[in-house]
Amino acid sequence: MSILTDRTQRGALFLTVPALAVLLLVMAIPLGVIVLRSFIEPEPGMANYAWFFDTKVNVTVLLRTFSIAFWVTLCCVIAAYPYAFAMSVAGPRLRLVLIMCVLVPFWVSGVVRTLAWVILLQDSGVINRILLSLGFEKVRLIRTQLGVTIGMTQILLPFMIMPLYAVMRGIDLRLLQAARSLGAHPIKTFFQIYLPLSLPGVFAGATIVFILALGFYITPLLLGGPQSTMLSTLIQQQVLSLLNWGRGGTMGVILLIATFGILGIASPFMKRKYQMSGGSR
Repeated sequence: MSILTDRTQRGALFLTVPALAVLLLVMAIPLGVIVLRSFIEPEPGMANYAWFFDTKVNVTVLLRTFSIAFWVTLCCVIAAYPYAFAMSVAGPRLRLVLIMCVLVPFWVSGVVRTLAWVILLQDSGVINRILLSLGFEKVRLIRTQLGVTIGMTQILLPFMIMPLYAVMRGIDLRLLQAARSLGAHPIKTFFQIYLPLSLPGVFAGATIVFILALGFYITPLLLGGPQSTMLSTLIQQQVLSLLNWGRGGTMGVILLIATFGILGIASPFMKRKYQMSGGSR
């Protein structure tokens, strides 16, 4: 039995070799080159990192990048939770319609969806026309951080909905019925039973959305302005416009380290909440 187990483990390890080779070629090696160039271009040392933290604009944009990613993640959680719940409790036909409503926009290019938001959010766009017809004043949405948040939320929403739906489909709704039959209030039943059981999906989706939001480039560029610039735009300027791979690589490395740092701080809390929700069983 032990020999069979060892052979199975070696076979499983062998099957991972192609995927590991691809990851090494397309991620590990290029990332290593970027890290190396951040230390040696234009001259060896820590000059690029000193320049980054000595320049107030760089630090401001870095903090703004994480702020926008946080608000986008929060908006996705708020919008995706009831939608995923509706998908999990709906009948087969309605569930199929709801899933298609999520997937069809997801199959459209992000550039196309962003350009659609440009049309909707501009000063003479559909949203402001509706506001004027209702007697309200125009609201500036384009070239603002609010516009960037709206556009990124719509694009990243499927990445929040699908993990939530996967977890909610596994929750036994008879638990809620049992709580109601014992006299529990619906709100109390939700917060004490359903919400804790769905937290693994919230954490999984929020992590995916947050990480993806940090690296967004096209949407902030088209919908945002100088006051909503994200770090990806500065990296593009350094690499393509100024041909300064050292400083561009430095920005990328700092963003990567900051991301891992936040995830490292949040992971114990997420693990504890996951165990409390029953994930340790």
